[in-house]
Amino acid sequence: MADITVFGAGAFGLSVAFECARRGAKVRVIERRAVGAGSSGGIVGALAPHTPENWNPKKAFQFDSLIMAADFWAAVERIGGETAGYARSGRVQPIADEHALTLAMERAENARTLWQGLAEWHVVDAADMDWAPPSPTGKVIHDTLSARLYPARACAALAAAIRALGGEIVIGDHDAAPGSAVVWATGYEGLEHLSANHTRSMGAGVKGQAALLAFDRRDMPQLFADTLHFIPHYDGTLAIGSTSEREFTDPTGNDALVEDLIARARAAVPDLRDAKVIRTWAGVRPRARSRAPMIGPYPGKPGQFIANGGFKIGFGMAPKVAAVMADLILNDNDTIPDPFRVEANF
Repeated sequence: MADITVFGAGAFGLSVAFECARRGAKVRVIERRAVGAGSSGGIVGALAPHTPENWNPKKAFQFDSLIMAADFWAAVERIGGETAGYARSGRVQPIADEHALTLAMERAENARTLWQGLAEWHVVDAADMDWAPPSPTGKVIHDTLSARLYPARACAALAAAIRALGGEIVIGDHDAAPGSAVVWATGYEGLEHLSANHTRSMGAGVKGQAALLAFDRRDMPQLFADTLHFIPHYDGTLAIGSTSEREFTDPTGNDALVEDLIARARAAVPDLRDAKVIRTWAGVRPRARSRAPMIGPYPGKPGQFIANGGFKIGFGMAPKVAAVMADLILNDNDTIPDPFRVEANF
């Protein structure tokens, strides 16, 4: 019988289940459709930090999680035998004008303290980078904290590691094991359920569309240009994304918006103008009302917990979300920042 039942096999659900399992708990993950069926099964996988300024609990938590990520994903791959496509390969961003250049230089100074010498934020000549987008100032930001992974394969790697640790993953509609702790990590549908039972919205889904191109820059940093992420994956493909659509009718369908995204990507990074589009993707990401992760005890339901939210930063937050949730569930040690608590969305 499981000690912990996790509903939802996305980034948060699988990461929490894995962390609990490697600490010795018996876990069971229940997923209605398939592992990574929601937005966690996508193709982009940008693990990029918030800017090093105006420091707050969310930025500090994310920094800790990004630093933890290398060991976390190495353990996932070692235990389960499958690759997550993780690499802390950095990120390059163009600098549009003199104001942006001044801001970038200030942030470089801030990073010296806020990033604790564990990562760097530099302003460098674009010509000195092996790969960089066009930059009007001739300067770019290069940070060494950003990382990438392949989301769909990261979910598969987590599932393999959970099974290797004796955990169970079942597909379909099933009930929690009697007496087990329950974690609800059910994405935007879970936010809709919470909203339906409260007097105000607890969050909603935001659709994203992305594309995968045949363009091998596997050993290069990711780029961020024209509000788009360009993620070189370990297999020689490159993902670009994503749109942000609050209004949609087809959660997983592609339309003209992804074609516009591809055109913008080719304009921002001309190296891509002849790159073949391998496929496109669409999914709905959970956005809690606070935009931060929504984690912790389920109000009014003893022995039940929520792991949701983390709009656009789910995989980047996952290692530390998993650690603090495992501390809470297994040891009753609550270190969740107040802005992340479920009650913060009431």
